[in-house]
Amino acid sequence: MKLTNQYPSLKGKTVFVSGGGSGIGASLVEAFFQQGASVAFVDIQREPSEALVARLRDEYPQTGAQVNFYHCDLTDIDSLRATIANAARELGPIAVLVNNAANDLRHDFRDVTPEDWDRYTAVNMRHQFFAAQAVYPFMQQLGGGSIINFGSMSWHAAQGGMPGYTSSKAAIEGLTRGLARDMGPDRIRVNTLVPGWVMTEKQLTHWVNEDTQAEIERSQCLNDRLMPESIAAMTLFLASDDSRMCTAQNFIVDGGWI
Repeated sequence: MKLTNQYPSLKGKTVFVSGGGSGIGASLVEAFFQQGASVAFVDIQREPSEALVARLRDEYPQTGAQVNFYHCDLTDIDSLRATIANAARELGPIAVLVNNAANDLRHDFRDVTPEDWDRYTAVNMRHQFFAAQAVYPFMQQLGGGSIINFGSMSWHAAQGGMPGYTSSKAAIEGLTRGLARDMGPDRIRVNTLVPGWVMTEKQLTHWVNEDTQAEIERSQCLNDRLMPESIAAMTLFLASDDSRMCTAQNFIVDGGWI
């Protein structure tokens, strides 16, 4: 990954990333590691996560930082809390939380059961709140921090076919605003990063075809594919001291979706 900006304020900080084993999450882990931050990331998939750790340690020995993978099912809140505490013990107090993990599984609203609904919100929204709650004491101890909640442009664009996902992503913007007010006195900033349709391997394999590609080309002002690196670039800025007065906001990176 080649990003042009360097943020000295990130060097030596501990960053916690959810869903960091593949896709956007893997780009986030690599971007922070390149900056000299120590990165803890969780994922439910062991093989790609362990391969990512091995590759980063091999390619970037000069950073002097650490990158640790922790296997965790984010729908198990007790496990998530324990993992965050363990990461802080091993790498230091968490200064940056990136709530990236989600699953945009398509589903028909007519078939959704109450149990389905609980599963959709658990994997897409609930863990973001409890991760923020768990890192709060560490950021308070440090005298500040940055929490970056990942939303989605899908509900802004009135995209159908996955109401559990779009409802969760809409709720995240409200979560961000409330937490920004509650945590602001402790100099903890909370923002939502709103990605557009990012061309990850998962999206290209499952959802992007000739029809959806044509929709992307019609809808984006910039007729280029949106890649994970562009999401990582905004995340670095929001995590760094350069964004010290940015909080309670939505930062959209979608190629100008209209």
